[in-house]
Amino acid sequence: MLHLRRNKTRIKKNSALLMLSALLLISSITSAQIDRYELNMPDHDDKPYYFGMTLGINLARFQTYLHPRFLESDSVYVAEPVNSGGFTLGLSATARLSNRFQLRFNPQLMFIERNIFYNLKHPDIDGLTEVTKKVESVIVSFPIQLKFQSDRIGNFRVYALAGMKGDIDMASNARAKRAEELVKIWKYDYGPEFGIGFNFFFDSFIFSPEIKISNGLRNIHARDENLRFSNVFDKIQSRMIVFSIHLEG
Repeated sequence: MLHLRRNKTRIKKNSALLMLSALLLISSITSAQIDRYELNMPDHDDKPYYFGMTLGINLARFQTYLHPRFLESDSVYVAEPVNSGGFTLGLSATARLSNRFQLRFNPQLMFIERNIFYNLKHPDIDGLTEVTKKVESVIVSFPIQLKFQSDRIGNFRVYALAGMKGDIDMASNARAKRAEELVKIWKYDYGPEFGIGFNFFFDSFIFSPEIKISNGLRNIHARDENLRFSNVFDKIQSRMIVFSIHLEG
């Protein structure tokens, strides 16, 4: 029994020594790597402002609210929004407020397609009972965002953002005269944006992938009682998820 206890004690002591040695080895390797680490753009955080460009893709859809007229409709069984994709081009200007906060103005040109699926009670002129109506938009967006950033870890940093945007739909069909087959959308919209992103510092630029949610608050539906594809809706709002790549200097 004493022999077994001595062996267990020795095993515990040996295990503790091995763990301590491993921790010391890892610590020394990490310290050596940090000492050899090359910091890119070390003076960037001292800049009062900087500029960049934005490339992105978006997943957009309508948030629809049915009108009481829908229950009385004699032409439409189902009217549901469908997710669609698009792409984004933009510029950015960022001002440093403090070590943690930055203010960014990020005007963008967005090409968006938002579709609505209909199941009709009676076949249309082409003999179809299932129809998808496309609403294409070319939106000039003006977001102003407040960024909250973490400490820089080598050449990496994470940040969160929140802000407001104003949108102008250059392809708005709200005033179209021949609109029997259309869903009319107003030209102006506004709403909040929330997101998260990552900064990767290179020798001469910052590569920043970012994902954000961008929602519209305004009812952008230009409802017309005489249009069968439009009168089933009471309210339509914009919903969008945007994945962007910012190249900043």
